[in-house]
Amino acid sequence: MSSSNLVIKDLNKYFRVDQEEVQVLRDINLNIRAGEFISIVGHSGCGKSTLLKLIAGLLSYESGSIIINDRQVVAPDIDRGMVFQEHRLLPWMTIKDNISLGLKGLAPDKKDAIISDHLELVKLTGFENVYPRQLSGGMAQRAAIARALVNSPRCLLLDEPFGALDALTRIQMQKEILRIWEKEKTTMILVTHDIDEAIYLGDRVVVMSSRPGTIQEIIPVEMGRPRDRGSADFAYIKKKILRFFFQEEDNALQYAI
Repeated sequence: MSSSNLVIKDLNKYFRVDQEEVQVLRDINLNIRAGEFISIVGHSGCGKSTLLKLIAGLLSYESGSIIINDRQVVAPDIDRGMVFQEHRLLPWMTIKDNISLGLKGLAPDKKDAIISDHLELVKLTGFENVYPRQLSGGMAQRAAIARALVNSPRCLLLDEPFGALDALTRIQMQKEILRIWEKEKTTMILVTHDIDEAIYLGDRVVVMSSRPGTIQEIIPVEMGRPRDRGSADFAYIKKKILRFFFQEEDNALQYAI
């Protein structure tokens, strides 16, 4: 599976609220290498998920540019897959039918082969004929990942995909997405509130400010995989990220006083 180079330059996004324009993102600049795993963290409302939707082509932007492999992003495309916090599987369809939704114009045998490969990839072989309600939360989210990958996207966008899961299932899913990333070599961009998760998965962690969201810092995670969450290196990076959060809160408090 091929990956994508992604370049975001001088990106700005506004929403209209009560007849006023509210800036959500300001002057976002980010270069992402093909096959890289990027984690994005920041306070609630800072525009992290909005940024993902802009990359996906689900929202338009006022100024700046998003370029994937020398092509401007103007609309959704199969070169970008997206996984949301909720699995969003259609409850009246089997897992096989949910995964096959994006496969159009293929011969039945080829379609079945692709679906089978992706069920195996997410470890759901044998569950193709069950319905979403019959799966655990983690299994349903794996099915959603298979659906997002079935068209071989160059870039997979992950919007808090494990936020609704219990702690142990979340850790297991982090290992699963890492295994899939290492196998598929797809560029992945993860939005998360979980700093440990961001460090565990990302090659780099992008730290965003409060609204309007700007990039405060991009922190490389120069640790081998699998990563030890209890190590001194892990703790050092976590402390470095938290410093930006606390510094911003302290500045806001001083301004209020």
